[in-house]
Order: sequence, then structure tokens, then C-alpha cells
Amino acid sequence: MVAGESAGLSPAQRYAAFRSRQAYDDTLVAQFARSLPFELDPFQLEANRALENGQNVLVAAPTGAGKTVIADFAMYLAREHNVKAFYTTPIKALSNQKYHDLCEAYGADNVGLLTGDTSINSEANIVVMTTEVLRNMLYENSETLRALRYVILDEVHYLADQFRGPVWEEVIIHLPKSIKIVALSATVSNVEDFCSWIRSVRGPTKLVVSEHRPVPLEQHVMVQRDAEHEPELFDLYQRDKHDVQTAVLNTRLLDRIDQLDRLAARNDPRARSDDRQSAGRGRRRRGTGKSHAQTMSRHHPQRRAPRRSAVVDELDFLGMLPGIYFIFSRNGCDEAVQQCLDAGLELTTDDEVIRIRRIVDEMVEGQLPKEDLKALDFARFRFALEEGFAPHHAGMVALFRQIVERLFDEGLVKMVFATETLALGINMPARCVVVEKLEKFNGVDHVALTPGEFTQLTGRAGRRGIDSLGHAVVVDHRGFVPTTAASLSSKRVYPIHSSFKPTFNMAVNLLNSSSYDKAHDTLDHSFAQWEANASASSLESRMSLLQHSIVNYEHAFRCSMGDFKEFMTIRRELSDLQRDGRRKLKRRQFSDEDDRRQAYRELDSRIAYLKQAEADHPCRSCPDLDAHLKWGNRWLRERKELTRTEERYDSRTGSVARQFDRICAILTLLGYLDPNEPASDSRRSNKQPLQKRQMEGQDYLLTKRGQLLRHLYSEYDLVLAEAIENGVLSGLDAPELAAVLSSLVYQSRRGSGNEPRRYPGGADGQVAQACATLRHVFGRVSAMCDDAGLEPMEPLNFGLVDVMHDWANGRSLSSILMGTELTGGDFVRNAKRLADILRQIAAASEYYEDTDPSLGNIAHQAAVAVNRDIVAYSGVD
Repeated sequence: MVAGESAGLSPAQRYAAFRSRQAYDDTLVAQFARSLPFELDPFQLEANRALENGQNVLVAAPTGAGKTVIADFAMYLAREHNVKAFYTTPIKALSNQKYHDLCEAYGADNVGLLTGDTSINSEANIVVMTTEVLRNMLYENSETLRALRYVILDEVHYLADQFRGPVWEEVIIHLPKSIKIVALSATVSNVEDFCSWIRSVRGPTKLVVSEHRPVPLEQHVMVQRDAEHEPELFDLYQRDKHDVQTAVLNTRLLDRIDQLDRLAARNDPRARSDDRQSAGRGRRRRGTGKSHAQTMSRHHPQRRAPRRSAVVDELDFLGMLPGIYFIFSRNGCDEAVQQCLDAGLELTTDDEVIRIRRIVDEMVEGQLPKEDLKALDFARFRFALEEGFAPHHAGMVALFRQIVERLFDEGLVKMVFATETLALGINMPARCVVVEKLEKFNGVDHVALTPGEFTQLTGRAGRRGIDSLGHAVVVDHRGFVPTTAASLSSKRVYPIHSSFKPTFNMAVNLLNSSSYDKAHDTLDHSFAQWEANASASSLESRMSLLQHSIVNYEHAFRCSMGDFKEFMTIRRELSDLQRDGRRKLKRRQFSDEDDRRQAYRELDSRIAYLKQAEADHPCRSCPDLDAHLKWGNRWLRERKELTRTEERYDSRTGSVARQFDRICAILTLLGYLDPNEPASDSRRSNKQPLQKRQMEGQDYLLTKRGQLLRHLYSEYDLVLAEAIENGVLSGLDAPELAAVLSSLVYQSRRGSGNEPRRYPGGADGQVAQACATLRHVFGRVSAMCDDAGLEPMEPLNFGLVDVMHDWANGRSLSSILMGTELTGGDFVRNAKRLADILRQIAAASEYYEDTDPSLGNIAHQAAVAVNRDIVAYSGVD
């Protein structure tokens, strides 16, 4: 409070203000704030105060708003209290980047890193890790957790991710209550619900929401008449008298797009031809239900989409670089770089070129063999960097992506062409962000961007402390209309929904550390069940209304001649059997012809009985029958709707726990959970204490098989456990084992097959036979899941078998990629996942060594053979 403000206060008020300032100055929040070179924003102060007061904190704010300051304060608290703080991220790239940042802040001796393939200073008081690593530590009840007091969940909205999202819920549910979480999220529309759920499982939780962007964002559209004219940049919205964009669409943009549409129509001979034929075409298509607009859509003249190189050149001219150009295709990103080079664009000075060469040489030296660099087309990559351009996508090896990130961070690379994966937390703020299209291919179809996706992409525009404005530029493209961009940019938030579902590995881990009832209770506290219960509450209201209507209809058709409900029930069953009875029988499978004939005789007999029952019913002769039937038919309709609503309600309440029950039934059938097993049974783990589990009134135990499954973290966890237990992997050497198990990690890109170019050893060799047996195991497990009503698994993909066999045998990167469509990044990512699974198998050898004593050692050899050279590169020194 400044002197001018305090002058008007009474002595008591001034004293109270003084005491308040004095109390604040003594807090750790104030000490932390004084250590910073900038003033904290109100939302940062609010969150930090809650954290110091012992609350969990959920912070929802736009990208670049400064959410990580709250995470920094949690680590500051950990250092002050001499306890541990874990910083978790959804992907390794984020973990590596955060590790480097924290090492600079606190010193390398005080910071650790744990990912699937990297372990550095793991007992430090500050450890960065992927969320999966923390989940595994919780299941193993790691000693490291005893001193843990703070867990930062960065990018917690990733909880909605179909594949990795469930891990976040497991962590939030299983963390001891003494540990406080700091959840950092993008702005989501249902953040209050999400916070209520966290509060229900973790206790007092402070929700802090900030919609304020520290750097204002302006929206633009780039159009281009033709190749001979320069692109034109228009504001998406009109400006007010203060030169600030409003919420009203820019009429100049609308007029220009209308002009370009008319110009395209004049220059398109097909459109003129269609105009002349439109009347005849309409007559020929009469009765098809298609409008003239629909029949014309194929030849609708299109405006010219601005060239990528021209867009970059114009943005450079306008002083809007550095920028990130989002293209929803890896090939598109690589092509865009080449197009800029072909156009002769140069965005760097001579001094910058020298700096780029020095940094690139420094980062590459000693990391990869020259042959591997040649296979990755390093020379072309480096030349593009020197000109100021770079791609950034998952098809690149980690080293190349890290080079791009560093050069962009230092302002040397001026335009990065990236897929949307860059928008996930990687710290690469820019002055402008370009979005090439407002739709993307999701693996199945072309779908429109959601407001949340658009916000995530454009949130990178505007560097705090550098730029006064950030710029989001949508490039004109086929089907683009300004109102679409406006609808995306005006919605800053999007909902977060749970992707949580029980897995086989999760089931045995829950039952290893808690009773069956406790496991059920844990699942009932998932965000997935929270959302299901919320939707169920609306169904409860609907059921109540339907039940009220049904009672009223029963009063309306009350009949003095007899039971009219019984009469209507007879009529309904008769109608159903007459309409659908024979059709259903035609679809049914019968053991023989006699069974089929008997079923038809029983159907005819039942229909005859119901006809007679209806004719003989006393209500049939009621003089008010027609009036009663009117109310009776409405009663039937409401009864049918009530039944459907009750089924939907039942499917939501306890839905997650029901999935768990189905999983437990399969695990029991396959011997991973054992009912009433005597203590001397040899299949039990010798190291794990056996506890009784309650399931449907019976005692259940984890068997030795169950302990094996508990240590296998894979999308195909049960398939892998069954393969080990049934000897599918026995007799394979290290390269063969790596080749066969590559089918558990490989996901081919669109258009690729599921088979390798060849099976090492031939079609009758050990690899081919093991793959065939593994495919049979998968089919059996998949059928059991299908019968139990669980979600189907994706088929195994053996397309990497020959490639991984050659790599594990020591072949070079260039030789294994030759003749394939694999990029270096795709290969490395799959190889790292495979090495992780091989390490899991080796670490769990005590649970299968009686049946296959050599598999653990071979798995270790295979992991070493796979995790070499470019695969072993982590980017962490």
C-alpha cells in the first residue's frame, strides 16, 4: 500500500495494514518473491499462498502465463523443509528439458532425472520424471516416496489423452495424502468439476484460474491472389479507436475473400461449364435428394492457397518472426523447409550462420557415427538451419529436435515448421504462430480443429518480456471461412474428460497392495467414475419424471372390467413376437435342424396363446376400450423409455468397477488370481507376502503369474505374460527375441502393412514360428476380452520384425532404414519402447525362472543390443 492510499485510512486501519504487510513479509511466499527478478502476478501469489498453507493446488491458465512459477515455489518449499519434490511430465522430451532448466537453477548435484531409459541422481531432493515412472514407484511402494512432500503434475490436462492419460488418474488417486500436488493445466471449461474431483480424493484443494494472457494475442488471416502477387495479411477482427482488435469480424477481410472467390470463378472453366449445364443437371438429378450446391461442390472454384515460402517471406518483411508454422503432416513440414530453400529465402545473417555452425557442431560431436548422420541426411538438415529454417516432428531423432529447440530459443532459427506435438509443453515461444489449415487428419478421417486445439497451438505466440503482441495467422485454404476462425479463437477453453480404464496390470497391482473391496473403492474414486456419476444424476431425474408419468397413465386407463396393465402387457408381447420373432430366429445359430424346428414351433405356440389371452381378456369387452388404449399406448411408450434409461443408468453407476470385475474374472480363469489357494502352492511368489483378497464372497490371491504380470507395463500386458508363461519366447536368441517382441510396440503409419518384408530364418524358422504362436496367444486373449465386454485391442503389428532383428545383430542405421518407409525418429522411438519391455522382462525373471531360466538373461542381452548408438542417445549429459 503506497503513502497516498494509506493517507485516507484511520490509524486503526493503517496499523492493520502494517501488520498484514509484516505478516506477509515473514512468509516463505514473500521470501521466494523477493528472490525473483520480476513481480509475481496475482494468480501466482494466490496459488503460492495456498501451497504454503498446506493445500493442494490446481492452476488453470493460458500457455505462457507463468504457471511454472508455482511449480518453482513448490521446489523452493521442498528445499526449505529438506524434503523431496517430484516434477512429472507426460513425455520424455519435456522431462529432459525441465531437467536442464532445474540444473541451471539449483545445480546438477541437487536435481535428478528418471525416465524409461535414463536414471540420473535419482535420490536427489528434486527429481524430474515421466508420470509413468512415478506410477510404477507407487505400485512398488518405493522407499524414495517416504521423504516426498510435493508432486508437480505439469500439463495435467493430458489426463484426457487416450493412451497415457489414465496414468495421471492412477497417480492422483494413489499418492499418499501427506503429499501435496501442484497440478498445472491449460484453461479448461470444466475445471471446477475437475477440481471437485481432486478435492474428493486428496482433500483441501485450491483452484486458481487466470484467463489473462501476459502478451495480448491478435488474430490474422493470410490470403494470396496468385503466384504473381504478394500475400496479403488481414486482421480477423475490426479494430477500435485504440487500435485494439474487437470481437467483430473485419469487413475488409470479408470483402477481399468475396473478391477472390469471384476471381476464382471467372478463371475456372469448369465452373462456367457447370453454370451452363446447371438446369439440365438439376432435371437429371431430380428425386436424388441432392441440392444444386451439393452437385456443384466437386467443381466449386477454389481460391489460391498462399504458398508456404511466400507466407514466410511476407511475415519476415512485416517483422513478425520468429514463428512456428503448424502443418499437420510430417512430410508437409519437411516439404515446407525444402520449398523455402528452393525459393532462395535466407533469414539469417553471416554472424548468425557462424553461431549456428558452432552450436550444431558442438551438439553433434561424439553423439552419432558419421554413417548414421549421413543416413539421417544431416548435411541437408544443417544447411536449412543455417538459412534459418527447420522442421520439428516426431519423425526426427531426438538430437535433431533438440538442436532445433536450442537454435530457436537463441533466436537463430527464425521459422520452424512443426506438427501439433510441438504444442505440448515444449518451451518454444515465438512472436507469431501460423496455422496452415483448420482441420487435421486424425488417423481415420479429416476432422475440424477444436477450440482447445486451436488455443493450444496459438498459445505459443507472444514472448513474455520480449513482444508487446503475439500474432496468430490462419492461412487461407480450401473451405476456409472467417467465421470458423472466429469461433475457434473466441473460445479460450475446452473440457477435459477422463480416458481412465482398468487394465490387467493395474488390476494385479491394486490387488497386490490392497483388498478387493479397497480396490473397488479406489476405482470408484476415479475421475472417469466421477464423470459417469455426474451423467447418471441427470438420468435419475429423467427416471423420476418417467415413473411419475407412468403412474398418471395407470390412473387414466384404470378399467372396471379387469387389470388393464396385464391386458397392455399381453398386447405388447404379442406385437413384438409377431414383428420380430421369426427374424430373430433366422439369425440364431442352432445345433441341428430339429432344434431349429422346435424353436419355431415354440414361437408359433406362444403367439397363439397370446392371441387367445388377448381375445379372452375381460378388458376386451370394456365400452371405454378405445380411450383406455390411447392412454395404454402412451404407458407402453413411457415404460419402454424407462427401461432404456434404467439400463443407461446402470451402465454408468459403478461402470469402472464393473470393468475391473470382468478383468479379474479373466485373470482368475488364466491363473493370475487364485481362489482359496493353499499356502504351499508352488506357483506363489516366494518374495511377496500373500494376502487374502475378497471378490464376490471368495478369498483371492495373486499367484506367481500375477506377480509377473504386475511387473509388465505394456498395452499388451496380458498377451506378453501369457507368451512368457506358455513358452512362446523360449529358445530364441537375443536378436530373435527383439524381433518377435517388436510386434508389441510397433504402430505402422497409415497405408503400411502388418507383416515384415521377410522373417529372419525363413517362413519355417524360429522367428516366424514364434510370431505365429504369439499371434495365436493374442487371438485367444482378445476373444476373452471381447466375450467379457471389454474394449478390443489393436492387432499386433509384425512389420518391424526384420528391421529390429538386423539392428539387434549390429547392423548400421543406414542399412536397416534402406528400402523402408521408416524415419529415423520412428525407428528410435519404437526401439526405445522395445528396450523398455525387454528390461521389464529381465527384471521380472524371478517370477518365471522355474519354467524358463534363460529368458531373463537373453532379454537383458537383447535390451543392450537394441539400446545402442542413436537409440541410446538421450540428450542428457
